[in-house]
Amino acid sequence: MRFKGVAIGSLLMAAVPVAASNALAQNVTVAVGAAVGSIDPHYYTLTPNTSLDANVFERLVETDAQARPMPGLATSWKLVDDRTWELKLRDASFHDGTPFTAEDVAYTIARVPTVVNSPGSFAIYTRPITGVEIVDAHTIRLSTANVYPLLPTDLAQLFIIPHKLGANPTTEDFNSGKNAIGTGPYRFVSYKPGDRIELERNDGYWGTKPAWQHITYRMITNDAARTAAMLSGDVAMIDQVPTADIARLRADKGVSLWETVSLRIIYLALDQGRDGPTPFVTGPNGEILAKNPLKDLRVRQALSIAINRPAIVQRVMEGAAIPSAQFLPPGSFSYVPGLVPPPTDIAKAKALLAAAGFPNGLKITLHGSNDRYLNDAKIVQAIGQMWTRIGVQTAVETQPWSSYAGHATKLEYSVFLQGWSISSGEASNPLRALVATFDAAKGRGTVNRGRYSNPALDSLIDKAVSTADDGAREALLIQATRMAMDDVAIIPLHNQKNTWATRAGFTYVPRADEETRAYDLRPAN
Repeated sequence: MRFKGVAIGSLLMAAVPVAASNALAQNVTVAVGAAVGSIDPHYYTLTPNTSLDANVFERLVETDAQARPMPGLATSWKLVDDRTWELKLRDASFHDGTPFTAEDVAYTIARVPTVVNSPGSFAIYTRPITGVEIVDAHTIRLSTANVYPLLPTDLAQLFIIPHKLGANPTTEDFNSGKNAIGTGPYRFVSYKPGDRIELERNDGYWGTKPAWQHITYRMITNDAARTAAMLSGDVAMIDQVPTADIARLRADKGVSLWETVSLRIIYLALDQGRDGPTPFVTGPNGEILAKNPLKDLRVRQALSIAINRPAIVQRVMEGAAIPSAQFLPPGSFSYVPGLVPPPTDIAKAKALLAAAGFPNGLKITLHGSNDRYLNDAKIVQAIGQMWTRIGVQTAVETQPWSSYAGHATKLEYSVFLQGWSISSGEASNPLRALVATFDAAKGRGTVNRGRYSNPALDSLIDKAVSTADDGAREALLIQATRMAMDDVAIIPLHNQKNTWATRAGFTYVPRADEETRAYDLRPAN
């Protein structure tokens, strides 16, 4: 398969004047800005979870820092006919010494769609598989109903677990450590939700040996506390460097910054599933509306063009983002040329609202998290002020992600801030997950929390993902992206820039998929 390189910006590397000490080479502590919600690698398609999991578990197909596929637990993959992929598997072992075999792959694929109460299922990546054939211990064949060239890309999202865990392994048993058995460079030791995870080096790891004997993976969601922990030497590295601290840290000779443009899109989701009243949108005087105004394209367009994206990037994100009108940053496979953020147009937004039957505006409660994405609470506050200028009286409510995510998953909001890391580096991923019609049986729309639905778009997505020719598939993905954006299926805001900070004497590989892997932190020498 051919993949275009993802444009990831400049890698800014501060000088590393000294190597890490021998003591640090044994133990290291990193701090992340978002809480890990579970150790179960199939529970939730959430980047903080997959970041941690990538240290313990492995995928058949891995990706490099630019989201390009590379061998993982599978050393190679090829089509043996139009609908059958054959994968050759690596000679590796799980942490308990059990050999990794094709049976573990079959077991993992079967387990993924059965995970109970998953707020964001990985089933989107297993549904295309209609048949599994174990050829021998290190060869497996996966069949699909139609031509499906994206299977290796999908497999790059799935962590492999051992079949010896038995029927229906529970998420709780992963969190306790009982089931937390992978093939990765680190072994799971303990998990204190909301606080820390302890990992120990896997000395039997098949790949490059880890630099550290012991990793403490701390969750520090408060921005000031996270930066202070790094500057004081309590931790060797932090992710999600607060935008307000970047300039100061860049000037600090004891600190190195590692940066790249992210594959994460920050966007607004809108309730388009309810035909009747939507809970947090009313008339200008608080009157309940008989019909959901968010289902009117003109209202969605008005809300979008009232947002000054460059101002958010400059004033709220302090330059740590690029404005966006689509899923992917420039240079990505299936990026839409010429699809740029619309200019802010207050007069046109007001006219669109009037044409939709709301000349006096609306009242909206805009919801967001306040500890998940860079400046998330500030972003929704800024948007609320912008909407007020077009006659949309906007109240803003934010919550910690631990509460907010549950409400969003239960479809309780009307307009709300979300983020999605496009780990595949191409548009079929967000198209299938964010805007395809929700269909649990097909694994489509798994995080389509606005329940947007467009049969024409669904058909185009189906056609794209079953097109083998890369150029033809890219053209279809571009067409589908443009259709979704023209219909304002979501309101894209910006692509984040990912920034990590380390103490001098360390090196780190910044990833476009935003995963923070302690495995990638190494002594400078």
